[in-house]
Amino acid sequence: MTRYLLALVCALAFSAPTLSAEKPPNIVLILADDLGYGDLGCYGNKKIKTPNIDKLAAEGTRFTSFYVSQPVCSASRASLLTGCYANRVSMAGALNHLSKVGIHKDERMLQELLQAKGYATACYGKWHLGDRAPFLPTKRGFDDFAGLPYSNDNGPLHPTMPNLPALPFYRGEKILEKDPDQSKFTRRFSDLAVEFIAKHQHEPFFLYIPHVMPHVPIFASPDFKGKSSVGLYGDVVEELDWGVGEVLAALKQYNLEKNTLVIFLSDNGPFLSYGTHAGSAGPLREGKLTTFEGGVRVPGIARWPGKVPTKHVNDTPLMTIDLLPTLCKVAGAEQPKLKIDGKDIAPILFGEANAKSPHDAYFFFAGDELHAVRSGKWKLHLPHEYLSVNGPTRTDGKPANHGKQKPEAMSSSGLRGIASRHGYKIEKTELALYDLDTDIGEKVNVAEKHPDVVKKLLGFVEAARTDLGDSLTRVKGKGVRACGVSE
Repeated sequence: MTRYLLALVCALAFSAPTLSAEKPPNIVLILADDLGYGDLGCYGNKKIKTPNIDKLAAEGTRFTSFYVSQPVCSASRASLLTGCYANRVSMAGALNHLSKVGIHKDERMLQELLQAKGYATACYGKWHLGDRAPFLPTKRGFDDFAGLPYSNDNGPLHPTMPNLPALPFYRGEKILEKDPDQSKFTRRFSDLAVEFIAKHQHEPFFLYIPHVMPHVPIFASPDFKGKSSVGLYGDVVEELDWGVGEVLAALKQYNLEKNTLVIFLSDNGPFLSYGTHAGSAGPLREGKLTTFEGGVRVPGIARWPGKVPTKHVNDTPLMTIDLLPTLCKVAGAEQPKLKIDGKDIAPILFGEANAKSPHDAYFFFAGDELHAVRSGKWKLHLPHEYLSVNGPTRTDGKPANHGKQKPEAMSSSGLRGIASRHGYKIEKTELALYDLDTDIGEKVNVAEKHPDVVKKLLGFVEAARTDLGDSLTRVKGKGVRACGVSE
């Protein structure tokens, strides 16, 4: 009996680590650029074929109220990777080749936290969080990087701005080539992603694929050009869907599906002023550069077999700021030491009964201006100017009203400069309350009918202004931290 007990104890002790130490999940985060809420089949598009993304949604959960904090590239990505409103980390708006700033070294980004946990990490696509040496992806938690430091229009192919410098394509911290063939981007990043999965199939990995497309100027490879029934933009989205399919196929090939969380998002809404070279916001109002639903509500899909419910649609409001704390939790990684705004949404992600949003409200900024707040079904817009397409759109990749702008307006800074360069006019909204359950298009202002709701939401607004600031009311946020600056 003694020998038996001793043998049993030894056997249990030997097997305990295997029984208790579950391998951390792989995480694949795919981010499209300027993809509209209405561009995918699973979100109602009847013309563009997206079978791989639609299958991803069918095998997981499709979120219908998934938000970004700002409707523009850098700010959106800053929130995604820091778990903070972009304003907290002083990264509002969009960077360009002249920008000297990036995410401050004290901020612990998602990939850094996962890397510290032992994850292999890679970023293939558009970075857009600082192109100076201290801010490059391989200095900020990515083992490998290939792609652009900023948007693909920040070069000689910009639709309206001449004399921009050559567009650099990086591998690691070196410029591999200048003015690369943009028609190869989607295939190039997809192939790199597949290679990364094969190389790291036996260890936990975080694979971030921030695709360049379908941000203008748009390009499709010869294999996809002319393939869709709706022109070049459809070709581009269908190739993007193909790329997603390649990544999913690689996960299946290496038997990684059951231990991999795949998330698909867009960084903001469609660049509507570019007509047939831009996407659709579907039933939503306006698009990119505005805090109306078309600018900040984006496709959001998650799949993790056995964890995330299949064939499920969830309308709980969520935001990209919530991904960092949630993904760190499921990976067993540390949380940032500095205050973040995101909260754990794992109960919602995993479909737990009666799971509710951990937030009282979400806030939407345009640059340093606080424009709107959502709480439950209610969304309150504060008085602010916004951009709306200026006249008929075009089919040649140029923005609306192109060629009619005054030179002084084109060269001006701020909202008016953006409007002139990208085919917008400036409109203004007064205080407006919308019931998003019945009015997803933000058409009927019900503020006068619900003064109690307005008062409640304004209370959230005042707290946000105190914390994060608001240049419209000249309030400097007490919780705002500095960005990094490189000379």
